[in-house]
Parts: sequence; structure tokens; C-alpha cells
Amino acid sequence: MNQPQLPALPLFTTIAEAAGELGYPAYIIGGYVRDLVLGRESKDVDVVCVGDGIRLAQAVGRKLPGRPRVTVFKNFGTAMLPTPEIEVEFVGARKESYRAESRKPEVEAGTLEEDLARRDFTINALGLSLNPADFGTLVDCYDGMGDLRRKLIRTPLDPDITFSDDPLRMLRAIRFATQLDFDIEPDTFDALARNKERIKIVSQERITTELNKIIMAPRPSYGFKLLFQCGLLHLIFPKMAQLHGVEKVGQHAHKDNFYHTLQVLDNVVAGGGDLWLRWAAILHDIAKPATKRYDKRVGWTFHGHEDKGARWVPGIFTDLKLPLGEEMRQVQKLVRLHLRPIALVKEIVTDSAVRRLLFEAGDDIDRLMLLCRADITSKDHQRVARYLRNFDVVEQKLKEVEEKDHLRNFKPVITGEIIMETFGLKPSRAVGELKEAVLEAILEGNVRNEYEEAFPLLLELGRQKGLEAVK
Repeated sequence: MNQPQLPALPLFTTIAEAAGELGYPAYIIGGYVRDLVLGRESKDVDVVCVGDGIRLAQAVGRKLPGRPRVTVFKNFGTAMLPTPEIEVEFVGARKESYRAESRKPEVEAGTLEEDLARRDFTINALGLSLNPADFGTLVDCYDGMGDLRRKLIRTPLDPDITFSDDPLRMLRAIRFATQLDFDIEPDTFDALARNKERIKIVSQERITTELNKIIMAPRPSYGFKLLFQCGLLHLIFPKMAQLHGVEKVGQHAHKDNFYHTLQVLDNVVAGGGDLWLRWAAILHDIAKPATKRYDKRVGWTFHGHEDKGARWVPGIFTDLKLPLGEEMRQVQKLVRLHLRPIALVKEIVTDSAVRRLLFEAGDDIDRLMLLCRADITSKDHQRVARYLRNFDVVEQKLKEVEEKDHLRNFKPVITGEIIMETFGLKPSRAVGELKEAVLEAILEGNVRNEYEEAFPLLLELGRQKGLEAVK
């Protein structure tokens, strides 16, 4: 693996000049250097100087064209300088000490070596000099380059101290391993298990941020397996950990729903699913442990797990501090409907069944079909191929019915207001029953969703209930 080459950006020369004038040795440290080595794009640069980082940022700002505004975070001793190419954060070299009940350190000025020692992992403790005497020279006190070559996540210091001081680093270790497809060094991984209880002092928002980064990795199943193996998943997402395990009675055994869920998640990723479709994959079987029953005739059943799982979604989103708006409702809908297309595969695909699915799924029908295809994880490759061919038939039928009836997100032409006005009713059960009856007729294909066809049906349904239209 080659030594990182500092890009020939005028900004870096300007920082070097300003640092030299102030007498502050300065270095680019951390993720930008790591990503240079790995050939990954990075737009954020951390500059550490042995001196006053805020003063250096202000000096650089004065030298740049247009004198961009420097944002100072005095409480943290840092400053942010945005430029057209990249965003640079400046900070003075420091050392840290922690109290047991908090992950917020007590900070004081330190040397470059002390600053590198406080970094989370060796691959993030790399530096490039911005000093005239050795401009662009690599600083690697903890063999971060060696760990990049070995594809290894390792802490610069004792991992027990690193993780106990700042427990969020445990999730960051798993996140980096997942994003980069690296291993976690054995002593470092063992320390995750030993210190897992410390995660309880970290805010849910920070935990969920790392969890979402794991979910958005190219192969998120790897991260969830690491979380499970070290015991962190049981603390941060116990309902998912409870999916693990197989129960057997006689010849009847169910699949391990934890590993099945991870396969579905990876399949959704391969299909291009976004964050919320990936969450739907994670939660689609979340209620199986709560609905598991053994039937002597058919074996293990999970009747109603899709409905119970959908009811759980708001609570899970609340607990994890995920957004409770449209994203949550979309995930809830996908969890509730995820068995419907599979049921269609097993039956003769009728127009009526397709209409109902289109009506309920609305604009999420394509995402639902992607989730359902991802949900076919049998080891029997012929069975998988057969199901996927059947899904092709269902999708063709969806397309045909949609083109004919335009049912995606359709609104029934007969509203509750029309029913009340027609029969002189107030809001009541009768209004709801009539509205539902007209909707059923439309979904069954007995009438089209057009006023000229639906209104006469409403009048007939009203007469059957002893209602007469008011003049």
C-alpha cells in the first residue's frame, strides 16, 4: 500500500504558510488521510496544530480569496472554515481525561503524540505534515498504515481504556469494520464484549446515527453479526437480538429469523434499497418471536406477525429516536403488507386481489415488491427461482391492472360527505358501512371508480338499509 500523497491544493499551502507565520506546527490528521490511502473521496479535513487552532483558522481565513467566514466553537476549542473544495476543522493538539459517568472528556493542551494517542483507531491516527521542512511527510506513530494493509480495526492504546472512556467508539469500531470490510483485531473485539454495558451512558441519538451508518454500508449484515457476537445488539436493539435462535420439536424446526433477516437486508441493499426500505427489511419479521406457536399438524407458525410487527413500528422508531413522520409510516406499511405479494404468488392472481394490493400499497408498491423478492431466502435454489418467476407474473398483472384502473393511491369518488349529504345523515356507523361497501365494489371490479357508476350503487345500497335520498 503506497504512502498517501497530499493533493496539490492551494488551500493546504495557505494553511502551511499561516501556521509557519504563527510558529504552530500543523498536520492533517484522521479520516482524510485514511481515505487518501484507501482511494476514497473525502470532503472533510481535520487540521491539528501545536498551538491555538482557532487563531490558526482565523489567520487562514484572512489569507483566502473572499475571506470566508470562520465559524468558532469556543467551548470546544475548534473552528470551521468552509471552502469550495473541502471543509476544514481546526483544533489545537490536546490530551483528554474522562470521568466514569460521562463520555465528555476534560481537555487540555497537549503534544502531537498525545493528540494521536486519543484517536479511536490506528487507521484514524495517521497524519500528514503541513510544515515547510517536511511538507507532506506521513506521521504514523501507531502503525496505522500497517493496519490499513492488514484491513484491521485496532485501538492505538489499551482498548479497554479507549472504549470505557468513550463507549461510542465501540459502535464506531463496528461501523468502520462494516463500511471498509475490515476485521476487528481480536483483543479489540474482546474489549467490546467486556465494555458493552458502558454503551448505556451514550445518548440514543448518537447510537442511532452509528446504527444507520452500519445499515447504509454495502453489506450491513456483517455489522449486525458483530453487534450480536459482542453483545451490543442485545443492549441497543433487544427486539432484533431476540430473533436469533432455532427451536425444534420432533422433525419440525423453524429457520433462524435473525440470520434470515440479515439475508433479506443484504438482498434489499443489492436491489438498491434506501435507508427506510432497509429498515423495513430489518423489521419485517420483528414480531415473529412474539407470535411463534407450535402446531402438531403443521409445525411452527407465526400467524399475524406482519400486523403485530406493523403495530410495533411506531414504538421502535420512538425508542430509537428515528423520525416519526412519513418515513415511519412507509416502513409500517411495508411491514404490514410484506406477505401480501407472496400470498398472491401462491394463488391464482385475480384482478380483485391485485386491485386491493395496489390500493393499499399506493406509491410504495415497487418498494414492496423489492422487499418481497428479497424475502425469498430458501437454500433450495429451485424453489427460489420458482417463486421469483411467479413474482414476475404478479408484477406483470400489477402493471396491467394499474394501466387499466389507475388504482395507485386512488381516492374513492364516493366520500363520507357525499353519503351524509345524499341521505341526510350525521357521522355514524352507517356512513362508514356505505363507504366501505362502495369501496369493496370498486376493488372487486363491479363498478369503476367514476361518479356516474358509483353513485347509483350508493343509492341502491342505501335503499337496502332503508335509507332514502333526501330531495
